[in-house]
Amino acid sequence: MKNGIDFLREMIDDPKTLHGRYFMFFIQSLIIISIVSFSLETLPNRGEAYYFTLYCIEVITIILFTIEYVARITLNAKPLKFVFSIYGLIDLISILPFYIFLLTGTDARAFKVLRMLRLLRLFKLFRYNKSLDRYKRAFILAKNDLIIFGAVAMMTIYITGVGIYFCENEKQPEQFSSIFDGIWWAIVTLTTVGYGDTYPITTEGRMFTFVILIIGLAIVSVPTALIASALTEARREEED
Repeated sequence: MKNGIDFLREMIDDPKTLHGRYFMFFIQSLIIISIVSFSLETLPNRGEAYYFTLYCIEVITIILFTIEYVARITLNAKPLKFVFSIYGLIDLISILPFYIFLLTGTDARAFKVLRMLRLLRLFKLFRYNKSLDRYKRAFILAKNDLIIFGAVAMMTIYITGVGIYFCENEKQPEQFSSIFDGIWWAIVTLTTVGYGDTYPITTEGRMFTFVILIIGLAIVSVPTALIASALTEARREEED
């Protein structure tokens, strides 16, 4: 016969049990409700009652997420390990902005970055979804390759920004007033976004852009191939 602590620990950590599945569904529902209410807050001119209702929903979800966070620390055999784990940090950061606003009394709109941290609650879903967990495993497997790719991509963006600056600065001093403008152009070009508001008009600039577009196509495809390969490897590990 299990005691209360073992029952709670199993409910929180083991979604394979019946009560574990109910708990998992409950937390997932809270996450979705929280994200939806976060989005609804941005609708203008809805009246005080509307925003007060959304605030109440936020308070209730924060209280429940806080209870979950405290319970995980209390019931964990290695609480500090959980606190500094990825999921532990996500749980903490997703509720922290609310308490900062509550304790300081500062208008939440003054801390847009902190408000956006509430979106980290979406990553709590990784804990309960095996398919999503496979993506985490894939990123771990491809970590070294992605780091190398990131370094090469940053170097390419910088070199491209410098190159287009020297090609176009003389003819378009407003659009390419500095290397930083060139770097922004390089980012939107290499990612094939191409807003169209800034483009080369010199012959050397257009030739340079042609080469960069070819490189950009290759750069965009690399991380996709790395992740796809890592996902295949992660699935193979699960089957083994």
